[in-house]
Amino acid sequence: MLPRMVHQLIQLALDEDVGRGDCTTAAVIPAGTQARAVVRLKQPGRVAGLPVVEAVFHTLDPTVTFHPLVPEGADVDEPAAVATVEGPAASILASERTALNFLARLSGIATFTRRAVQELAGTRARLLDTRKTTPGWRFLEKYAVRVGGGMNHRFGLDDMVLIKDNHVALAGGVAQAVARARAAVGLSQKIEVEVETLEQLEAALTAGPDLILLDNMDTETMREAVARTARRVPLEASGNMSLGRLREVALTGVDYISMGALTHTAVSLDVSLDVDLEPGPATAAAGDAG
Repeated sequence: MLPRMVHQLIQLALDEDVGRGDCTTAAVIPAGTQARAVVRLKQPGRVAGLPVVEAVFHTLDPTVTFHPLVPEGADVDEPAAVATVEGPAASILASERTALNFLARLSGIATFTRRAVQELAGTRARLLDTRKTTPGWRFLEKYAVRVGGGMNHRFGLDDMVLIKDNHVALAGGVAQAVARARAAVGLSQKIEVEVETLEQLEAALTAGPDLILLDNMDTETMREAVARTARRVPLEASGNMSLGRLREVALTGVDYISMGALTHTAVSLDVSLDVDLEPGPATAAAGDAG
């Protein structure tokens, strides 16, 4: 069951693309024409977003039938059909680009996240996302991170207390910020505080937050932070994380690594929808749709 915000996003996307109607299909395709089409991933990747794709077609026309050919979260090692769509041709063609945009974006995030998680194999570190998401897409982009094997950090500002550098500066220091937060929220919310130096780390350890975020520290400093913390408080490493750096950071012994690139840098996968003129196995050649 997709939440209301996703249905609103789908409607907004359809309104943006369809506008007053698909004038090309109306001019070219006879009214009442029925069609079957195949949705494909045209490159290897992890499939994410099939329920959203189905919702796009059903939003425009509930009579359209959607059949997934692979499970959500499946890994496709080569170009492959992932779903079929059947129903009024006009509805399928009008929904096509919006549906594919969702599938391409979410599968791209899931695929990139899977690669990042693989870099952490054999370490204690778990991969987290951030709030660096496309406005309006946060629920779906964080969902795609989970499909890729990552974990979600806070969804929004109301989820937990995360004291960042600006909070620390305005509060007068790490210890003061943590103390004020603890007095304000008690045990009802977790408190995480960001530190940039080992001196701030010592202040944080004394203040007693639930988590400590090591912000933009080099590898050696992170390793020293892990040693000084001695597992008393979980540590999260953050700042300028890339696929090439993940394993090096994980081997310092941190508990979590947050990576904004999961959502702001992941590249959409190449996907297509092709009308199947000979219903049967989905073997027609893939093609682009503009």
